[in-house]
Amino acid sequence: MSAEENKALARSFYEAQAKGDLDAMKKMMAPDFVDHSLLPGQAPDRESYIQGVAEDQAAFSDIRIVIEDQAAEGDKVISRITTRGTHDRKDFMGAVPIGRKLETTGIAIHRISGGKIVEEWSESGGPQILTQQRLEQEMRERELLEHELRVARRIQQALLPKAVPRLEGWQITHHYRPAREVGGDFYDFLELPSGRLGLVVGDATGHGVPAAVLMASTRSVLRAVAQRGGAAPGRVFAEANEILYPDIPPNTFVTCFYGILDPSSGRLRYANAGHSLPCRRHNGQADELRARGMPLGLMPGMSYEEKEATLEVGDSTLFYSDGLIEAHNSAHEMFGTLRLRSLLIENAIDAKDLTAFLLEELEQFTGEGWKQEDDITLVMLHRSESCPKSRMP
Repeated sequence: MSAEENKALARSFYEAQAKGDLDAMKKMMAPDFVDHSLLPGQAPDRESYIQGVAEDQAAFSDIRIVIEDQAAEGDKVISRITTRGTHDRKDFMGAVPIGRKLETTGIAIHRISGGKIVEEWSESGGPQILTQQRLEQEMRERELLEHELRVARRIQQALLPKAVPRLEGWQITHHYRPAREVGGDFYDFLELPSGRLGLVVGDATGHGVPAAVLMASTRSVLRAVAQRGGAAPGRVFAEANEILYPDIPPNTFVTCFYGILDPSSGRLRYANAGHSLPCRRHNGQADELRARGMPLGLMPGMSYEEKEATLEVGDSTLFYSDGLIEAHNSAHEMFGTLRLRSLLIENAIDAKDLTAFLLEELEQFTGEGWKQEDDITLVMLHRSESCPKSRMP
C-alpha cells in the first residue's frame, strides 16, 4: 500500500472509532494487533482495544475525532488528533458523568501491513484530564460532606442540654466529645414534678451520622415518655423500647441509664438498659450502681429492674459511656473500670475538678497521637451539702 493509502486507512479507522462502529474497526485491525499504550488493567490485544472504544462510547456522547495533521513514511502513519466528547452517560476512570465537555489532543502512530493496522503507539492528555476531573469532583464531594457534617454537628449540639441544672447542695458537671463530627452518645436533664431531676446518659451503636440519627430519635422518645407524669425509670425504658424497636435497624440498639434524683434526700431511683455501670464514691470506697436490663431497640417485651441508692453529703457519682473505659494506649491496654474506680477513690475533690482530673488521666494514659476510637461522655453528680426535706414519694 502507498503512503496515501495508509493515511486513508488511519482516517477511516478514526471515523469508525468516533461513530462507535466496532465491526468496521475490527476489519481494519490485524488479528495479532498490539496496542503499546495501555491504560491500567488493559490488555494489548485487538479485543481489549475494541472493548476500550466501547467503554468510551458508553460513557461519552457526541464523540468527534479531528485529524489536525498527518504524515506517513514507510509502513507507519503519524496522526495528530483532537478528540471531543461530553461525559454524560456512565462513570469513566473513576469520574462520574456530570455533562462536562472534554477536549484532548494526542499523537498516534500506526504501523500498517497488508492493508491492516498491526500496531499502535499513542499519547494524549485524556487520562490526565479525567484524573483532574475526578480529583475536583472528589474535592467538591468532600467539601459538601464536611458542610453537611458541620450542620449535623450543630443540630446535635442543639439537642444536648444548653445549661446544667442548678440544684441547691449539688454540683453537676459534664463533658461530651464525639469520635467524629457527630456521634451516638447523649445525655439529658429532665425537670420532673416535685423538684425532682431526671438524668439520662446513653450510647447508640456505631459512629458518625447513623449513630447521631439514632441518638436523636432515642432522646426524643425518652423525653416524651419520661415527662408523661414523671414515670418510674423501669417503666420509661419499657415503653421507650416498644416505641423504638419497630423502627431501629437489625443489630442496632441503644444502651442507656436513667435515674430520678430527689435533691432533698439524695435518693436516686434508677434503671439501666445495658449501659456502662455508674460509679459512686461513698465513704472512701467506689461501688457500681447495678440494675438489670437489655439495651433499647434490641427486642420487644423487655422489662427493666429498678434500684435505688442514696447519695450522702460528700458522695460523687460518675455516669459515663464506654468510650472512656475502652480507650486504649499504645500497648493496647484498656483504661478499664478498675483504673476508673481507683482514681475516684484516691481523689476526693469536687465534681468540676474530678471531671477535669479524669480527662487528664485519660490523656496521659493514651499518650500523644492517640486517635479517639469512640465517643466519650461524662456526667458527674456530687452532693456538697444537705438540702431541705425530701418531696420524693
